[in-house]
Amino acid sequence: MQPVCLVLGAGAGIGGCVGARFAAQGYHAALCRRSDQAGLDRLVENIRGAGGAASGHLLNAVDEYVIEDRVSAIEADIGPIEVVIYNLGAQIGNRSLLDTTPKAFELGWRMATFGLFRVAQATFPSMVARGGGTLLVTSSTAAVRGNGGQHSHAAAMGGRRMLCQSLNAEFSSQNIHVAHIVIDGAVDAPDTLGKMLGSEQFAALRERLGGEHDGLMLPEKIAETYWHIAQQHRSVWTHEIDLRSYSDKPWWNS
Repeated sequence: MQPVCLVLGAGAGIGGCVGARFAAQGYHAALCRRSDQAGLDRLVENIRGAGGAASGHLLNAVDEYVIEDRVSAIEADIGPIEVVIYNLGAQIGNRSLLDTTPKAFELGWRMATFGLFRVAQATFPSMVARGGGTLLVTSSTAAVRGNGGQHSHAAAMGGRRMLCQSLNAEFSSQNIHVAHIVIDGAVDAPDTLGKMLGSEQFAALRERLGGEHDGLMLPEKIAETYWHIAQQHRSVWTHEIDLRSYSDKPWWNS
């Protein structure tokens, strides 16, 4: 059976590019996303067209048992999950405290932190039994710095960061590598930033910062970092890293 790279949050940006990068190295990329079957099919077809192996699965990670059931099905039908990419966003939009309902606040936590807990609980026992594995977690500036209007997002992503540290404390000695990857900047990704800004603003941003300006982070270049981290010798594991364009101020200085 083929080793599997499971991607939760496989859009046309970071998730899809990371899945394609691992597929190019012999993994089966099991791509999971909440919606857009046509977009998911395109990602799978592109990987297969390049000679890789991939499958697409629609699932809503906040629903009960769906993560656990998908992990079990992949392990049974495709192969052992050696690498997990947790790339679920948890952005509910910019909202004041009084405009943030309890349900909306909780949704951010369910996507950012509870889903990560569930996928770790579903995959780590088998990884331990097989002698090791890798969990790469996409995070954001909100994990290290709060902002007005980001009550849910900052709390949820801060929890994501602490959960990664706790998982490392328990499982690194069992040869499971957990890396928390802070994306500290705008990513040239139509499925995420493009939808948040709208087509006109996103096009204007690309015109101003994209292309030869190198001011937008390119998902395919981010994927190279994920692959590198997954291949590290355990004497020099990266546990946290922040990525940003050369032209951006870092999160601690802006």
